[in-house]
Amino acid sequence: MGELNRRRFLERMTALTATAIATPSTLGAISDARAATGRVGELHLPPAGRPQPADLTELTLAEAARLLRDGDVGAVELVEAYLARIGRWDPRYQAFNTVVSQAALEAARTADRTRGRAPLTGVPLAIKDNYFTAGVRTTANSFIFEDFVPDFDATSWARLRDAGAILLGKTQMGPLATTAASTPTGERTTVNAWAPHHDSVSPGGSSSGSATAVAARMAASSTGTQTGGSITNPSNAQALTGIKPTMGRVSLHGILPLTYTRDHPGPLARDAVDAALMLQVMAGPDPADPRSLGLPPVPDYLAAVSRDGGALTHPDRGGAVRIGVLPGFLDEPEPPEDPAPAPDPDVDRIGSSFPRRERSQAAYRREVATAEARRRMLATLEEMGAEIVELDFPTHWEALTSFNFNNVRLPERSEIFLEHLRDDVRKFGVSLAPWVNGLLLPAAEYVRGSRARLVLLEEVLDEVFGRCDLVTQTAPYPFDMVGLPLIGFPIGFETGSTGYPRPIGGMFGAEPYAEHHLLAVIAAYQRATDWHLRRPADPGELRPAEGDGDAPGDGSGGRSRSPGRYDLFDVMERGE
Repeated sequence: MGELNRRRFLERMTALTATAIATPSTLGAISDARAATGRVGELHLPPAGRPQPADLTELTLAEAARLLRDGDVGAVELVEAYLARIGRWDPRYQAFNTVVSQAALEAARTADRTRGRAPLTGVPLAIKDNYFTAGVRTTANSFIFEDFVPDFDATSWARLRDAGAILLGKTQMGPLATTAASTPTGERTTVNAWAPHHDSVSPGGSSSGSATAVAARMAASSTGTQTGGSITNPSNAQALTGIKPTMGRVSLHGILPLTYTRDHPGPLARDAVDAALMLQVMAGPDPADPRSLGLPPVPDYLAAVSRDGGALTHPDRGGAVRIGVLPGFLDEPEPPEDPAPAPDPDVDRIGSSFPRRERSQAAYRREVATAEARRRMLATLEEMGAEIVELDFPTHWEALTSFNFNNVRLPERSEIFLEHLRDDVRKFGVSLAPWVNGLLLPAAEYVRGSRARLVLLEEVLDEVFGRCDLVTQTAPYPFDMVGLPLIGFPIGFETGSTGYPRPIGGMFGAEPYAEHHLLAVIAAYQRATDWHLRRPADPGELRPAEGDGDAPGDGSGGRSRSPGRYDLFDVMERGE
């Protein structure tokens, strides 16, 4: 079955690339069709694993769904608990750009009154602001859509809604899904829930608000989109479990697009069980999105993450799960060449967060801690029965995953927004450059890059997944480029880079349509570890930073950031 799925997926991605070239992907076409969503049947929620916490916002999604179903908690009670946290702490976190308090409470009253049997009845969610939500603004944090109110729901949100979920609000994001969350002109908004007084710590982007809302216990779970790491990166940054499914597994209908061949919707959740529950509802064919049609049936993700699911046994061939480790994954970083160079005033003057010497030292300490966390993670999985397989890179890996080839996605982005580029480029604000670059890339380069991507996909399927079932990743873009599933999850914490706890994340990739396998392995890992159970302290329990954003001991030397804007260094280091 695995080999058959690999061949089918290669053929599908070849056809998808041709479709992107031949068929206009205009924004106007997105509102022409209505998707048939239907209702999700009753799901078998995993059994409770711990006593009910006193604070309802501590409940996982699956725990909340179970308590609501059994009548042990009321929907109004749960929604009020989340709205109270939003009201108290979101002025600091800035995870939301729209909160629909009254509508959420009314939906909760209806849920309590009708006692619906849908699996997510009464569960409050946060939805990224590029998902259409009927009657609620959908802005993508951009000037282009600042007044846009859709008249229908994105298919994936409609499925969550039909499963009983309640919309708390729309989350902040990078303008048009680029970089971490900011205003269209580049002023920073969302902070990392683990460092709410330190804006030098990225929340991850572009699904920044979705990640912070869940990590800060202002929503039970959330949705994101990924074109260049925008689900797995914020999940890694904030100790969440986020999954980017295979291209087409979740419908993109009703989501403001970036590229036809690389956009992926998916959940950001507190653990693998919650991610499985969200994906179970979101996934499936949609007549309004041809990318979602003709795929293998959606598997039972919740069965995959159950305690008796045989997580470290391959679901098809049996035997131990083989986890491939690519070169460099466990390498220790090289110490900075000059441990204490004099600060460069020219570098500082154009907007670095703190002097270059401190940047390099902080990055080095974090990389050391990351390498150690990766070793521990693989050792734990090996103790649980996994087989660790050392791999070589595919034949043309370095060339085919290069910046130049990755940038061939940009013309797709420009084509979709061509009307707006002709109208007024100022509407693109701080994120204009990628759209202009897409206009300037020669057609021959786009075609060449599209062919290269198919070569990369074939090499990954044959040379990587011919030898292993899951593979370690240090960056999301290779798997984003070729449409394969990817999961981000917490594997540790470190304090050496900043002086306060920061999550360390891991990423695994898998074969096409193997989301259930990713979720099963990570659920088993999370039963053996507690990184996913840790929660950040509330902002009131933490000491605010001195100045505008950097605390003593974080490597800043007392110097504050540039005044609340993304600068040249941020774009280089954190751009999606």
